[in-house]
This record gives sequence, structure tokens and C-alpha cells, in this order.
Amino acid sequence: MTETKTRSPEHRLAAGAMESLRQELFRNVLDYRPLGPLGTDGPVIRRLPKTLQKGVVWFPHAVVGLVALIALLQGVFAANTYSPFGMATVITAGLPAATLMMTLVRPVLAFWVSIASTPVVAVVGHGDWPWAPTSFVCHLGVLVVVAARTRPRTAAWMWLITLLTGSFLEEVGGSPTRVTFGMAFVSALALLVVTVVQTRRDAKQEVTVQRTVTAVERDRRTLLEERTTIARELHDVVAHHMSVVAIQAEAAPYRVENPPPELEQAFATIRENAVAALTELRRVLGVVRADDQEAPDAPQPTLAELDRLLDNVRETGLETEKTVTGAVRALPQGVELSAYRIVQEALSNTLRHAPGASAKVEIGYVLGGLGLRIVNGPPRGLVKPSPGAGHGVTGMRERVTMLNGEMTAGPTEDGGYEVAVFLPVPAERERAEEEVAA
Repeated sequence: MTETKTRSPEHRLAAGAMESLRQELFRNVLDYRPLGPLGTDGPVIRRLPKTLQKGVVWFPHAVVGLVALIALLQGVFAANTYSPFGMATVITAGLPAATLMMTLVRPVLAFWVSIASTPVVAVVGHGDWPWAPTSFVCHLGVLVVVAARTRPRTAAWMWLITLLTGSFLEEVGGSPTRVTFGMAFVSALALLVVTVVQTRRDAKQEVTVQRTVTAVERDRRTLLEERTTIARELHDVVAHHMSVVAIQAEAAPYRVENPPPELEQAFATIRENAVAALTELRRVLGVVRADDQEAPDAPQPTLAELDRLLDNVRETGLETEKTVTGAVRALPQGVELSAYRIVQEALSNTLRHAPGASAKVEIGYVLGGLGLRIVNGPPRGLVKPSPGAGHGVTGMRERVTMLNGEMTAGPTEDGGYEVAVFLPVPAERERAEEEVAA
């Protein structure tokens, strides 16, 4: 019989603390992590001229290098009194400065080198034990830089190790100065400031990421909603054609005197397939239609009803001018519906985003399809434009993409907005061949 050993909360807490220490300061100690330049989108840097931004982005590197240089010169001047430019000078002046510079490429390793070199510099330099002036300044700089480049938990472990190491060396060496207390106090203040700044920066980045994810999800949801709306509208068009096919297939045998059985069977099969397809279309419509949305009680609009739309828009105060070029002809119902909806959405955007402006609607019937151009002037008057999220443009692009068309939308030179669309319409023979191939 085996006994299950339950660890005490104190044991789990200690094990978690040791695991945290190993993760922060012992794993990947030798990793090469060069410090990159600052971003140019900061609140201060982005306000500077472009010529200054190229240099300011290296400001942290310059600060670390300046502190290391000051510590090096201070160590050289202090070492001249007993060993001018000898090995002692290299150790007491060059080693702390080099350790500080190491934080730019290998931050965790720099901390351990600084801890290990502290007693060596104090012994060789015959200075304060255990923190010589150069070691004090450079180790403080190492703590700040490494804390800024890692996580707040790493800063806490570094401060604790620094305190324990300094206190142990003072007890072993019998130092009466208690320099470690000053190091602990100053480093605690510096690390606290760094931790607060780092936490604020991480929180800001998290908010930015969440906003980005939210915006992407919102755009995706809007795209799906637009596609669902288009599918619902086109269902009515396709269902109408399938109903006509079913009716004509049922009536066709009666228009032929003594039709052969094969012909009657063929028309019966066509009617059965048309009815089956119509049933499936209605089932699909029930899936894509919202719960609170009822089936339309009127046919889908076409370009023939565009004048009524323009009259309604004029009643709201929007001056609208319509121009038609080319020979007006009947187009596939899907093209007519998409063209009507594009004009409707463009005029709605004008009402929302350019109050007081005038609009022009140009419709061009060309050999290969249908051209649309809706342009409005800049907003005028005291009414402020309504901010938009670009959903209307997304819907228009989806309709154009569905018909393999082309669309451009953007501001004009006078401050207005222009939407240009081309919807290809193949010739009757080409369309018939495409339908047969499908």
C-alpha cells in the first residue's frame, strides 16, 4: 500500500520561489540579447524632426555608455595613486565599466559578473569593502538596465541577491562602513521606479494588443454580416428564377401536341430538380436570416427604381444629380441589385459623413458591363460629420468582388469622396455558355 505524501503550503511556496529564481536568473544566462533602438512612435520621439529621431532612438545606449565612461575615468584617476595604468587599473576601472556595457547584449550574465567581480575590485583597489566607488555605480547601473530589460520579478530577485551578498561580505570582512545598506536603499528606489515604468508600459502594450484584436474581430464580424446580407438578398433573386424554371418546365409539355414520353419525363425531371433546389434555398435562407428578420414582402430593387431612391434622398436635403450614359438595357438581376445597393450605400455615407454636401451619380452602360461613379463634395454647414468605421465601403467591396468587378474609393482633391465601380456583364452568348458549363 502506497502512501500519498501531501506537501505543505510552505514547501510549495518555497519550491515555487526556487523555480522562479531558476527561471529568471539561471536559465538562458548566456543568451545573446542585444538591446535594440527605441521606437519612433513614442510620445516624445514622434514630435521630433526626422533628422533627430535617427539619433534619439539610441538614447539608452548612449546613457549606458556615458555612465560606463565616467566610472572608467574615475577608476583610472583613483588607481594612478598606487598603480598607474597597470593590471590593477584594468581590474578596478575597466572590469566594472565592461560589466555595465555587457548589459546591452547579455543582461543576465552581466548581473552575475557584477556580483562576482565586486569583492575582486574591492581587494585589488584597496577601497571600501565590499563596494568600491566604481563597483557601486556600475552595479547600480547593471541592476537598473537588467530590470528594464526583464520582468519585475527579476528585479526583486536581483535586489535580494545583492543585499544578501553585500551583507555576507561585510560580515566576513568585518567592514565598519556598512556600504551595503546604502546600496540596498538606492537600488530599491531605482528598481521601484523602473518596475513602475515597466508595468505601465506592459499594461499599455496589452491594451494596444486588445484593441487591435477587437478591431480585427469587429472587421471580421462586419464582413460576415455584409456577406450574410448579400446572401439573403441574392436568395430572393435566385429563388425567383428557380420558380420560373419550375413553372415553365411543368407547362412546357402542354404546349407541344402529342409530346413523346421522353420529353415529358425530361421536363418532369427539370421541374423536380428546380423544386428541390428551391426547397434547399429556402432552408439556407432560414439559416442566414436573423431571428427577428422577416422575409421580404416586395421584390428586390433594381436600377429602374433608382429615381425613387434619389427623390427620397433629396427630401433629406442632399442635392443629388443623376447622369446616364450609353444605351440603357436590361442587366442580370444580380447586377441590377448590387448596383442599386452600391448607389444607396454611397449616398447614405454622404448623408452621414458629409452633411450639407451635394452628390453626383453617374451610370454608364458600356459594352462589357456597367460603370458607376458616385462623388460628393466636402461637408458644409454647422452639422458635424458622423464618424464612421468603414462598414459601408466593406459592403460595397463585397458586392463588387462577388461579381468579379473593380472598385476604387477615396477622398477627392476638394475634400469630398468618390466611389468608382465597374461591374462586368458578359454578352448573352458568353453568359449562356458559362451557365451551360456550370
